[in-house]
Amino acid sequence: MTPIMLELLFRSLWETILMTVASGVISLVAGLPLGLALVATARGGIAENLWINRVLGAGINGFRSVPFIILLVALIPLTRLIVGTALGTWAAIVPLAIAATPYYARIAEVSLREVDRGLIDAVRAMGGNRWTIIREVLVPEALPGIVAGFTVTLVTLIGASAMAGAIGAGGLGDLAIRYGYQRFETSVMIAVVAVLIVLVCGIQWLGDLLVARLDHR
Repeated sequence: MTPIMLELLFRSLWETILMTVASGVISLVAGLPLGLALVATARGGIAENLWINRVLGAGINGFRSVPFIILLVALIPLTRLIVGTALGTWAAIVPLAIAATPYYARIAEVSLREVDRGLIDAVRAMGGNRWTIIREVLVPEALPGIVAGFTVTLVTLIGASAMAGAIGAGGLGDLAIRYGYQRFETSVMIAVVAVLIVLVCGIQWLGDLLVARLDHR
């Protein structure tokens, strides 16, 4: 690869990392409360409200059922409203975050549901309120699963960010399409695939390491 292509590769890698991290943080900040709300309002939950639970569940399932490439196009007006353009790295963060939030909410919900019911009942018996249960029991006990789910979400976002490159979002996907596919530069395609493999393996390794430490705390 030429020096120019190497420069493009590193710039595309940075754009992919930026899209993944920014949308991942948004999905964590928005998805974890949604997961908590689903668990809390479920039957037998600490704030049981089946009507709210069904509405939240339907909304989350609705967004999760839309293929990302369709969601990407459908959200163009909203993306333009928020960032002023539908092209580029920052524009891609909007649909990536919206797609990842319900996905992560369901993953967080599964981890939170696995918390021992006896611990919740014990805190209730000692006079703990809902916020105490969430802060002292649900989140700490489910933390390894929450982190593992966030790692999976980040890996999924890397693939989605590559797909976003199909409509000019930048990143490694855009580089692979413009040079590796459209210009038949096999070396570029191989380099992009190799970088994506290393990136995914690195994130998964860090996530697994963190989960292992949380499990042995």
